[in-house]
Amino acid sequence: MKIICEIYRSPKEEGMYLYVKKEEGLSKVPDELLKMFGKPQQAMVLLLTPGKKLAYASVEKVAENLEEKGFYLQMPPRGDRDPDAERVRALNSKLSGR
Repeated sequence: MKIICEIYRSPKEEGMYLYVKKEEGLSKVPDELLKMFGKPQQAMVLLLTPGKKLAYASVEKVAENLEEKGFYLQMPPRGDRDPDAERVRALNSKLSGR
């Protein structure tokens, strides 16, 4: 299995990404999902191969969704966030005045 995958980031939700096959683009993504997702911002192009490691999903699950649905939606991680990273985010928010 080798899939050239295009990954888009959501402007509405930090950590939400949409994976699609590069040759198909966003053509198989439902309109309702695109409305919820916001205007997709291209993040990267990636070659999915067996054994490749992804941060929040298995390559097998992503590939299966790409074959069956034409897309894979990666939701932001909830509850299992790194406490050190959360402290840094909170500090950065306070410093930037957000």
